Amino acid sequence: MPTIAQLILREIDQEMPGTRRTLERVPEGRNDWKPHEKSMPLGYLAGLVATMAGWIESMVKEDAMDLAAPGRYQALTFPTTRELLSAFDAELERARAALGNAHDAHLLDSRWQLRMKDQVLIDQPRFEAIRWGALNHLYHHRAQLTIYLRLNDRPVPSLYGPSADEQAPPE
Repeated sequence: MPTIAQLILREIDQEMPGTRRTLERVPEGRNDWKPHEKSMPLGYLAGLVATMAGWIESMVKEDAMDLAAPGRYQALTFPTTRELLSAFDAELERARAALGNAHDAHLLDSRWQLRMKDQVLIDQPRFEAIRWGALNHLYHHRAQLTIYLRLNDRPVPSLYGPSADEQAPPE
């Protein structure tokens, strides 16, 4: 029977190639572009998608992540696609390494918090934080990013089935 960490790693293996293909298509020089005044800028959104997998390292190894604290969990923008992909690859490797040493009891029985200074925004078992706070949240922002691609006349990758630009996800 696989461990929880092994199941999460299987999902990462299935989902992250599509995330990388999405990031490969982010247009350079458009970091400030927004589809609407209430929308986040393209560069911020792409940086968030590129680095969110790295939150898993915190969810496994740390008791909390403070969004107000300076450091590596701050959302970044990247001036080039190469730098964006490099950040994605590095954060994904951090997530894989953290999960490679995670035990079911730790993921199920200990808690993790998302904080903003002294305010606790989320307090949940580590497994739930990884599933909803990192992975589902990442997929949500990846979907937003595909809309930004379309609005910038960039091809939208096939993720779960055909897109208007690709017939099926590459094998």
